[in-house]
Amino acid sequence: MQLKGKTAVITGSNSGIGLGVAHELARAGANVVLNSFTDRDEDHKLAEELGREHGVEARYIKGDLSKGDEARGVIEQAGVCDILVNNAGIQHVAPIDEFPVEKWDQIIAIMLSAAFHTTAVALPMMRKAGWGRVVNIASAHGLTASPYKSAYISAKHGLVGMTKTVALETAKEQITANAICPGYVLTPLVEGQIPDTAKKYGMTEEEAKEKVILERQPSKEFATVEQIGGTAVFLCSDAAAQITGTTISVDGGWTAL
Repeated sequence: MQLKGKTAVITGSNSGIGLGVAHELARAGANVVLNSFTDRDEDHKLAEELGREHGVEARYIKGDLSKGDEARGVIEQAGVCDILVNNAGIQHVAPIDEFPVEKWDQIIAIMLSAAFHTTAVALPMMRKAGWGRVVNIASAHGLTASPYKSAYISAKHGLVGMTKTVALETAKEQITANAICPGYVLTPLVEGQIPDTAKKYGMTEEEAKEKVILERQPSKEFATVEQIGGTAVFLCSDAAAQITGTTISVDGGWTAL
């Protein structure tokens, strides 16, 4: 699964799943472009360190993906995009009749519209190169639903649908489009929620993980960012050349229920 000479752009990748995917693609030889909405010295340093660790070229491009022109600008500034990983996301929890309109608009913009914008700019680059991979980080919530997460679930379902459309539009080319649907993944953000959850329910941290956070995940284990990254590497490999327009669940059995 060598990706030497390829360039991967990963949105929302200065932490969590996006950074894990970036590391695994770089480990497989791909040059990487990290992205988030900040423009701090530590963002650029993170890219430098990643590149040094894996012996690839790595850089950071700032882009607020809630704005379509900036989402497009990330790909344009990258200049080349063989592998596009649409990962950026946020969350807000509230009943539909109380859901803030501005939060709905922001979530849809960052998690669905941004993927449209980045893909629209990346596809001509992939066609010119004669090869490309679009990997959308959806969610178990792109296939199932939960209450109080209307914007997140709508965006993830929409992302799965868009993935299928891109796959059909590129089916006769050396370009594939697939969606990875993680369940609960152990990211720094989730790790930070475990003690608070335990305290809220009067449980030990292990009980809080199994009975509350991982309630819907039959394996009762978190997926890791390395596993999500490894799945992305596989989808970029020659072994996956005829896998397109589908979803791969990395959810410990959640969607088998």
